[in-house]
Amino acid sequence: MRFRQLGSSDLRVSEICLGSWLTYGGGVADDRAEACVEKAFDVGVNFIDTANVYSGGKAEEFLGEVLAPRPRDSYILATKLFWTAPDGGSGLSREQVHTQIDGSLRRLRTDYVDLYQCHRYDWETPLEETMEALSEVVRAGKARWLGFSEWPADKVQAALDLPGVERFVSSQPQYSMLWRGPELDVIPVSKANGISQIVWSPLAQGVLTGKYRPGEPPPEGTRATSSSMGHFMGRARDRVLLERVQRLLPVADGLGITLAQLAIAWVLREPNVASAIIGASRPEQVEDNAGGVGGALDDSPLAQIDGILDDSLSWGGPAS
Repeated sequence: MRFRQLGSSDLRVSEICLGSWLTYGGGVADDRAEACVEKAFDVGVNFIDTANVYSGGKAEEFLGEVLAPRPRDSYILATKLFWTAPDGGSGLSREQVHTQIDGSLRRLRTDYVDLYQCHRYDWETPLEETMEALSEVVRAGKARWLGFSEWPADKVQAALDLPGVERFVSSQPQYSMLWRGPELDVIPVSKANGISQIVWSPLAQGVLTGKYRPGEPPPEGTRATSSSMGHFMGRARDRVLLERVQRLLPVADGLGITLAQLAIAWVLREPNVASAIIGASRPEQVEDNAGGVGGALDDSPLAQIDGILDDSLSWGGPAS
């Protein structure tokens, strides 16, 4: 495993981050989820990401239980707030920031999180109120650093320009070979302000593993066939997209890696990306995804990828 500095913080995070959206505390049985956590630590992962809304709070509860035996300083823990929480609260008002951090800490069985992230921008709350409340959380020792997910670049800059508040050190955008939107504005403003990317869906919900084949039903046991995890899997049935993905397989084969590892290596080629979040439902997936670390891509495979995934297709994705 390799590690990168998370923005201007003092955190050194593994290039692979174990995520928990749709999986732990919900879509994946606890024993298998625990095996994924164990495998993550075995391969050197030190970074765990969750949110107060994942599986209605059950993801935080699951992680609180399985992480409890481990020394708190042996891993880096991140969570988020914004969407409707288990107690019905939502948004980024001062009241919600303080209420939701306490709820998350209780479920996670910890006194602090290393990274507290705004899951989306709150258009109903003044930015000053949100940033002041987040700063109070940091100064109370309940969170060490702050981040955001899927904020407009101009709002990121506005937050950074506020005097007397704590600064963001991380951004959590969707980013993959199939979704490159952050390159337009979020990554540039981040680079200029000591903010790193922690990217979600680097495998495009599993589409970039190559397991979904054009004209064939999704394989049994995959996320696309799951009643609890398959809500955002429309792309797994997009024939044109799946045909393009199959054409990436020879590129991966030529490098001696799997397609999933190629997808991970592709996002990590960007120096502003500190870590790629994986949503593994089996420990073997954790091990395979970790193999994408350190796989430097030179101009030749990058040009091949761009030639296959050209601008004739419009990529999009779900909101994590």
